[in-house]
Amino acid sequence: MQHATLSAFLKEPGTALAKGPVAMIFVEDQIEVDSAIRHHLDTGFQSVLALMPSGFPLAPDVSAAVHRIPFDVAAGDNYVDAVNKVIAAAPGLWLYYCFNAEYLFFPFCETRTVGEMLAFHTEERRDAMLTYVVDLYAGDLDRHRDAVSLEDAHLDRSGYYALARNDPDNHNHPRDRQLDFFGGLRWRYEEHIPVERRKIDRISLFRAQPGLQLRPDHTFNDEEYNTYACPWHHNLTAAVASFRTAKALKRNPGSTFDIHTFKWHNSAPFEWHSRQLLDLGLMEPGQWF
Repeated sequence: MQHATLSAFLKEPGTALAKGPVAMIFVEDQIEVDSAIRHHLDTGFQSVLALMPSGFPLAPDVSAAVHRIPFDVAAGDNYVDAVNKVIAAAPGLWLYYCFNAEYLFFPFCETRTVGEMLAFHTEERRDAMLTYVVDLYAGDLDRHRDAVSLEDAHLDRSGYYALARNDPDNHNHPRDRQLDFFGGLRWRYEEHIPVERRKIDRISLFRAQPGLQLRPDHTFNDEEYNTYACPWHHNLTAAVASFRTAKALKRNPGSTFDIHTFKWHNSAPFEWHSRQLLDLGLMEPGQWF
């Protein structure tokens, strides 16, 4: 279904915001748009909103299954503002956001839906879920100059770490159950990445509530939403497998000529399976088995 504007969609969403979880996919370029949308449809989202430039094509099967909304990041449209508008229009619904060439994985996602996973997470009195953005990259940049290949995708199997997240309003003491996570291409090529964009943690899955606001650093104005677990035990976490950083590093004139391959001794082929991410410690099943 096609909509004239985001405001027009939110004014008359029909059944798109009647039941969650709802996925928002922000399309920045024409790379792996259809595959990203299909992946999230298969994951079990009740509705998928494709916020994308009007001139970008979609495969017929994808176009028929999503709510297409004109949106152009390159022209200055701000995805943070768009997420916050959807939050205001959908109180109580579980929402998710990502970009094209990104793919959500969670424990046991091959046999369970995102709705089943979030139902369990809700029973644990959690309203948000931490996701790690795991960088993917093509193994052969001579064949895949945009660094994107689903068949030749690789990831880093080590090099991830966390630092305390200090609270400037509390004498810079560490925030309770909050950490800043780093690793992947943003760590290995940090000289090409602005400091404020080096973190790999993102609260991609969250339940909308009145007054909730996403901030540009992928955190929320409700600090409990930014925690990785509740106070009494470990909770579920998920991962977003993403070509976004690899694309940017190869597109940017300041970095593309310095990078002939992203592979190193700790690269491994990506298996497109949650078991690999669990084994690498890149997501946590918590109490869900």
